[in-house]
Amino acid sequence: MKLSLDDICRAQHRLRGLVHRTPLAHSATLSAHLGAPTYLKLECLQKTGSFKPRGAFNRMLAMTAEERQRGVVAVSGGNHAQGVAYAARQLGIAATICMPASTPRNYIDATRGYGAEIVLCPDIKGAFAEVARRQEMGRVLVHPFDDPLVAAGQGTVGLEILEDVPDATRVYVSIGGGGFIGGIATAIRTIKPETKLIGVETRGADAMAKALAAGEPVELPAITSIARTLGAPKVSDFTYRLVRELVEEVLVVEDAEAVQALFFLLERTKLLTEPASACCLAAAQKQKSTFTANDRIVIVLCGGNVSAEDLTQFHARFMARATSG
Repeated sequence: MKLSLDDICRAQHRLRGLVHRTPLAHSATLSAHLGAPTYLKLECLQKTGSFKPRGAFNRMLAMTAEERQRGVVAVSGGNHAQGVAYAARQLGIAATICMPASTPRNYIDATRGYGAEIVLCPDIKGAFAEVARRQEMGRVLVHPFDDPLVAAGQGTVGLEILEDVPDATRVYVSIGGGGFIGGIATAIRTIKPETKLIGVETRGADAMAKALAAGEPVELPAITSIARTLGAPKVSDFTYRLVRELVEEVLVVEDAEAVQALFFLLERTKLLTEPASACCLAAAQKQKSTFTANDRIVIVLCGGNVSAEDLTQFHARFMARATSG
């Protein structure tokens, strides 16, 4: 599988009027905090609360009429579920989402609210098995990352970043399965090769970092991070290759660091993000001693689907300890 700038430009044309062209906002607070001009790409304000509809729409818009009639199936316990459900409803396509039973209620309710059929499975392996069964019955798979059409849709974020901050020097992007950063990196590094792409994972959801260390994709025995939307158990050959070739480095941050960044963003910028977004600020903080006044830092906030219950638990688990310590 291959991905090119032309693929991403075609996706941008397809997606006009279907997804938001999200704001890219300069933050005086973060610029002072990090010591360099800093901008936030607000995909947390995208339809469904994350970047996922971009790839879902691009994949489904490329389907034939016969494929659309058969309907789509996806596996997700997070934002991909909502992105697929929303795009399918807008295009008049039946969608089935297979989810592990541990999926938080707010994700299930939102996905069902977009009109998808929900199939709860005992665990993520069971969800993948159910997806395979539905494919055998004729449903078309919309994979969360291992698909050039999906990655091209996500890559439109990279085009928008360079349209708004053409002199960006460092771009921080979360990694789940790798399609999001792979698409963004393809767009940015093709247009402006000197820009550094920094991938970010949380410990316990660090499939890409472990793949790079091993020299090939490896499967995590379990996802232990609270950043559920980064919880791909294994990256694909396709996304591994994109990251290896185009991404400067992959940083792994602790859950506590991601949560502390989440509350910093909430209190100082009034933006509600999820740990899978806030980890990018945590990573930038780790590297701020290397920034100069000539840098232009872009932090991609990929999603904001976090519940009030999640926030309460995060605060009790991580913030109270940090305050008392």
